[in-house]
Amino acid sequence: MHDAAEVRLPRQKVLRHSVRGQILDALRAALVDGELVPGEIYSGPALGERFGVSATPVREAMQQLALEGAVECLPNRGFRVVSRTAQELAELAEVRALLEVPVMLRLARTLPAEAWEALRPAAAATGEAAALGDVPAYAEADRAFHRAVLAAAGNRQLLQVADDLHRRAQWPLPGAPRVRRADLIADAAEHTALLEALIAGDLAVVESLVREHFAGTQS
Repeated sequence: MHDAAEVRLPRQKVLRHSVRGQILDALRAALVDGELVPGEIYSGPALGERFGVSATPVREAMQQLALEGAVECLPNRGFRVVSRTAQELAELAEVRALLEVPVMLRLARTLPAEAWEALRPAAAATGEAAALGDVPAYAEADRAFHRAVLAAAGNRQLLQVADDLHRRAQWPLPGAPRVRRADLIADAAEHTALLEALIAGDLAVVESLVREHFAGTQS
């Protein structure tokens, strides 16, 4: 079991009115960055000590992560980070493609160029996070870009399901090396290329890019 000294979570001042939310954000970032290790057990009190708060908001945040499938609750022990397989990651990518690709292609056929122009800041944000090599920041920007694209469909249920699948797809596999800055930059470049194709109304390129993008998430 990891104690407070061993968990390399970001040091931050936690405001009392948003303790649970801030801890949840920090734990999500730690999951994406591999600081919370698949298969390892973490206790609420130890993490609470790390944040300078009681164990209660930590447990509440961990229970939310359990609902999201990131950890499992172990009575009287703490929370174990879920270990996944490459097959599970490939399945997530397949389901995401089944949901998002048809929607993106439909939107590409119907939305005017100016609607896509409005997404330039979202695409740029992924590039900025990638350039810094900041994996948690890139994960947030990546999901924000996909949400911005799918939001044009006006389907809130789609957004919720797609974002949940996307978040799960960002958790690293056990023993996986930390994501390289070059890989983040390459992924961000796909967002920019997709946006340019959408603005240009090049449906063939749009279809090719979105299918390649999801195929790449399986590797």
